[in-house]
Amino acid sequence: MRRLLPGSGGDVMELDGPGLVEAYRAPDGRWLRVNFVGSLDGVVAVEGRSGPLGGPGDLRVFRLLRALADVVLVGWGTASSEGYRPVAPDSPVGRLRAELGRPAELPVAVVSRRASLAPGDLLGGAPTILITSEAADESRLRPLEDAGVTVLVCGEDDVDLPRALDLLAEHGLERITCEGGPQLLRAALAAGVVDELDLTIAPALVGAGTRLVGDAALPEVVCPRLTQVLEEDGVLFTRYTLSAPPA
Repeated sequence: MRRLLPGSGGDVMELDGPGLVEAYRAPDGRWLRVNFVGSLDGVVAVEGRSGPLGGPGDLRVFRLLRALADVVLVGWGTASSEGYRPVAPDSPVGRLRAELGRPAELPVAVVSRRASLAPGDLLGGAPTILITSEAADESRLRPLEDAGVTVLVCGEDDVDLPRALDLLAEHGLERITCEGGPQLLRAALAAGVVDELDLTIAPALVGAGTRLVGDAALPEVVCPRLTQVLEEDGVLFTRYTLSAPPA
């Protein structure tokens, strides 16, 4: 993988494993990064899945961002359609976390305003975290808690994302990698809680499909700052910053 930006005197830098880790290392303290892969025309899912747009480089970055995170944040729709499951210690991400001196266990925090998660689901047990709202049926929450899921109720009719991030931080989960989907990204942007967008741009034109922030307008235009561009086999790996690093 080559680093195109920031450059070094006009030279293109080749990144090895440790170099890639440093390229994606987040600042200390609370930091929410969002990771997506998309086509040149902004589509992030083909028939409901992002896999067709990804490749070896995107998978490597995906695993690295998980390895560097304290928790993965994902909407229920994405977790369900993509077949999310707990991160096992002997999985590629679990082994990479061990190599980096991180705990092998990586919790997944599922956002669902009506607590659509169930104990029999792939993520229906420890160490999964469910972030929901008071609109959820309380009869759904007790079985999840009994199965080992940590339930965080944040907000009344909808999930209060700033409150959710506060509660995650209270649990020692400050560095968050959000993996979508578009509805959750739009809500996070509207709430002003996104610090970083890591967008893999695949050299493909798809046409119709799910787009990065969906079809609904944001309250205002968001203008991220481009801070890094990597390239491999025609795929661009961009890193945008939306806020200043923590003091």
